[in-house]
Amino acid sequence: MPRWAMVIDLRKCIGCNTCQYVCMEMNRPPGGGEWRRVIDPGPVATPDGSRLFLPIGCMHCEKPPCLDVCPSGATRKHSGGIVDVDFTRCLGCGACVVACPYGVRYVSEEDGMRPCAEGPKAGPGPMPPDRIGVSSKCHFCRPIVEAGLAKGLKPGVDADASPHCVRHCLGEALHFGDLDDADSEVSRMIKDNRTVQLHEAVGTRPAVFYIVAS
Repeated sequence: MPRWAMVIDLRKCIGCNTCQYVCMEMNRPPGGGEWRRVIDPGPVATPDGSRLFLPIGCMHCEKPPCLDVCPSGATRKHSGGIVDVDFTRCLGCGACVVACPYGVRYVSEEDGMRPCAEGPKAGPGPMPPDRIGVSSKCHFCRPIVEAGLAKGLKPGVDADASPHCVRHCLGEALHFGDLDDADSEVSRMIKDNRTVQLHEAVGTRPAVFYIVAS
C-alpha cells in the first residue's frame, strides 16, 4: 500500500500563489476555506540572499490530532494516509480546527463556492445547505489520485493522477509521490536533501517535507 507524501522545495518556491489559486479554482472549497496558502514572512536573511516563501496545507499526519477529536467520525484517514472529511457526517463543531497545530482546518461560511463534488458546472454561487457550517481542508486531491490509480496511472509521475497544485506549480517546487517506494521522486529528494517537517516536536508525523538547503 502506498504512503502518499508531498515534498516542497523552498529553494524553488517563488511566492506566486499559483498553487493557492488553482486549488480554489479546481477544488471549489466551501466558503471561508483556503485549502492551500503561501505564507510570505517578508524579507528574511538566507545564505544566498533569496526570498523565502512557505506553501502550507494539510499535513496528512500519520498521527492526526484532528482525527482523535472528531466526535462524528467525519474525519477519516484513507488508504495511503490521506486525511479527508466526510461532509455528510460533519457537525461543524470546530474541534478539529482547534486541534490542528498547523491552522489548516476551516469551518465554511454560508456565502461561498460550491465544492467540486457538484460537477464540472460548479462555480461561485449560494452554498448548498449541506455544505454550510462544515469543516473542510486539503485532501491531496484524493478523487484525482484514486481515479488515476484506477486507470493504472502513477501519482506524482502522471499529471492526471497528481494534485492540482503539483501539476501547476510554476517554480516546480511541489512534488508528490509514494514514500514507501524507494525509487519515487519524493523518496529520492528526501534522501538527497536536508528536509524538515513543521512542528515535529508535537509528534504528528506529517507527510509534508520541506527542503530548506542542499
